[in-house]
Amino acid sequence: MSTPDRHIAFEALHNFRDLGGYRAADGRPLRWGRLYRSDSLGKLTSEADLSAFAALGVRTVIDLRHGFEIEARGRVPERTGVTWHHLSIEHRPYDQATLGPEVKAGPYLAERFREVAEDGVAEIRRALDVIADPDSGPLVFHCASGKDRTGQLAATVLALLGVDEDDIVADFELTHRIRALLRASHVANHGSEPTWPDYGHAPAEVMERFLAGLTADYGSVRGYAEKRLGVDEALVERLRETLLEPSA
Repeated sequence: MSTPDRHIAFEALHNFRDLGGYRAADGRPLRWGRLYRSDSLGKLTSEADLSAFAALGVRTVIDLRHGFEIEARGRVPERTGVTWHHLSIEHRPYDQATLGPEVKAGPYLAERFREVAEDGVAEIRRALDVIADPDSGPLVFHCASGKDRTGQLAATVLALLGVDEDDIVADFELTHRIRALLRASHVANHGSEPTWPDYGHAPAEVMERFLAGLTADYGSVRGYAEKRLGVDEALVERLRETLLEPSA
């Protein structure tokens, strides 16, 4: 399916995407309508958006944000009836909006991703367990903008399924399509423009550096998952059976 079809339109959400269609190592594609990634579901306030969300049949939400973000911006409305998991994978908060022009997105964000990979092992592992549960879907995981923490978890899931690295990087880059909306959202929420020229950008270099770093340290993303997250073949098989189309 073409790139535009991954984005699902809402009034207030800008980065809600379906992860279906990517092919795993065994050739099977991820099921459409089973696993979604998004920006903050606290923005689901209009009746139109709530109806659009209900039509997807989402049963489970994983919120990757800090507690202070949820307190300030809200969580997925309880009226949606979803099972909500709060798993804050980022332990060292930082403010991208206030960075200066000398900071380059590629190396800077890749290093932040590496911090999350090492700090958030308990939360990342728990998220993988929830995603692998056949009774959890359809499921959506999200952070604030649906770019970095969400992108990192998406990359981990896709890599464990054996999705090609080029597809993993391309999925991360899709946020580029809504970078102007992310900047506008920051202005609306904070009353000022971000000082960082790269705010809202999702260049391929970020994900490429992150994946290369895990490979250098652990041999592969699978090696990282085994050594740091305690992921075994049984969990990977549950991910395959839950997320992939059945074998022909």
